[in-house]
Amino acid sequence: MRATVATLCLIGGALVAAAGHADAGSQNAAASRAPARATKNPFEGNRDAIQNGGAMFRNRCAGCHGPDARGYLGPDLTGLWASGWTDDRIFTVVRRGVPGTEMPAADSMRAPDRDIWQILAYVRSLGGGAPVAPPTGNAQNGERLFRTNCSTCHMVGAQGGQLGPDLSRIGSGRTRTALAKKVRGDAAYTRPGYEPVTLVTRDGQRIRGVRKNEDEFSIQIMDMRQRLQGYLKANLADVVDEQQSVMPAFGADRLSDGDLDDLLTYLHTLRGS
Repeated sequence: MRATVATLCLIGGALVAAAGHADAGSQNAAASRAPARATKNPFEGNRDAIQNGGAMFRNRCAGCHGPDARGYLGPDLTGLWASGWTDDRIFTVVRRGVPGTEMPAADSMRAPDRDIWQILAYVRSLGGGAPVAPPTGNAQNGERLFRTNCSTCHMVGAQGGQLGPDLSRIGSGRTRTALAKKVRGDAAYTRPGYEPVTLVTRDGQRIRGVRKNEDEFSIQIMDMRQRLQGYLKANLADVVDEQQSVMPAFGADRLSDGDLDDLLTYLHTLRGS
């Protein structure tokens, strides 16, 4: 009797294993039959798709790339194709995002392939006919200027300070115009996590830094000596949101137009690994 039961168990196990292999085979076969993603925009030149893509671009993308896609916080997109970028490469950047920048990955549940292709059809229709002119500055001198003036607060390639944002990929995440405004002190935008703040203690001490985290009861900052500090709000007299960035403005008296051009040319080369 025990032998019979054992035999039945072995047969049952074999049937389950066979069924599992069959299911796996079916799944693999289904995956192999799944349509491959297009590498060429199927909506290029489609008037309805371009109209839909324009509406989605203005809702999802214009805040960083500008209403005309010619750049604001993010880069100018209209010259990508003229510069040699393919539909497939641009789609991949949109889908995966750009690590180390504000360009997020596009969630496939919220942004299906169709939406991305229609947005790209719209951007291409804006007609950046000629590639963007290459920078004219001296990148080698720009790097020297960066090491002298900026590396105390900004990191590039795991070297430098942490009071300001890591700039290892800044060349792929900011336009030249936006960077120039930031250096000159004309930019109003401050990246989240680097907003200037001053804490006033109950004995009158003022501690300036950048806000890292905050809730109803506490605040964490990085002070100007680049130390992470946490405070209970109950022990503070005030938390002052500053308007002036902790980054100093480099006017023409501190950085000539020629040196600014060199610095921007160097920053343009920083695109990560």
